[in-house]
Amino acid sequence: MKNALISLLIMLALAGASYMGWLDELAKDWNTAEGTDYTLYFPTDRYPETGKHIKDAIAAGKSPICTIDREGADQNRKKSLQGVKVKKGYDRDEWPMAMCAEGGSGAHIAYIDPSDNRGAGSWVSNQLEKYPDGSRIAFVIK
Repeated sequence: MKNALISLLIMLALAGASYMGWLDELAKDWNTAEGTDYTLYFPTDRYPETGKHIKDAIAAGKSPICTIDREGADQNRKKSLQGVKVKKGYDRDEWPMAMCAEGGSGAHIAYIDPSDNRGAGSWVSNQLEKYPDGSRIAFVIK
């Protein structure tokens, strides 16, 4: 009985190795919010101020979805930060982000430590660079 169980486990492991692409797709489907293409788990342990801001903005009714629109980023940033004063020693962080079609006028703004904000921006940019414009990304704040 013990040898049969070990043999079964080995066969399952070998079979699983050949289906890893299929399993990855299945995991993507299970972990993606309805109506979105991908889910991004934001690391609040690395960027706590930005993570708190995103969480607060979503709790205040802002969308947890980012539809990537890189060409609209500059215009969205102008609209979202219009009338928000610069504060020495802080960045003005917007949610939804400027690169999201959901961004722009009415975005939630918070003053964030520059190193946290810029580190988070770089991290998000690196995560999303492989996705084309129009991709809908669900942000999950850990």
